[in-house]
Amino acid sequence: MNLTTKGKYAVTAVLDLAVQEQADIRYSKIAEVAERQSIPAPYLEQIFSFLRKAEILSAARGPKGGFKLSRPRDQIMIGEIISAVEKNMDATQCSGEGICNGGSKCIAHNFWMDFNDNVNEFLMTRSLDDVISNRRGSVQLKDKVHIATG
Repeated sequence: MNLTTKGKYAVTAVLDLAVQEQADIRYSKIAEVAERQSIPAPYLEQIFSFLRKAEILSAARGPKGGFKLSRPRDQIMIGEIISAVEKNMDATQCSGEGICNGGSKCIAHNFWMDFNDNVNEFLMTRSLDDVISNRRGSVQLKDKVHIATG
């Protein structure tokens, strides 16, 4: 299983947009999100492109434009954000095909398949709203917004 920086940044950036929406800010520019979350803006631009194609974000042009959530935050699952930017997340060595041990299942194959199922279920049953409601740290809605993790 490989959750890359791209997946982590995607979740963080979308959470940032959700918090901004909660503060009644309709659209955020990539540069603003990048600065608030310390994410390189060119990298975030690529990520937002994937998220827009996945219909997680919508965009508007112009001076008051930017990006916002395309649906209510309780309808956007963390798993769909990660899936939009990551390749298949898989803890097995064989991509689930059961050919990890010279053409047959390795001794831990079923364990890793169960692990994959549990991780996917966890991610697909947690919405942005769930994460924001259950965060351990505080979010400041002033100049800087930092999404606490942990």
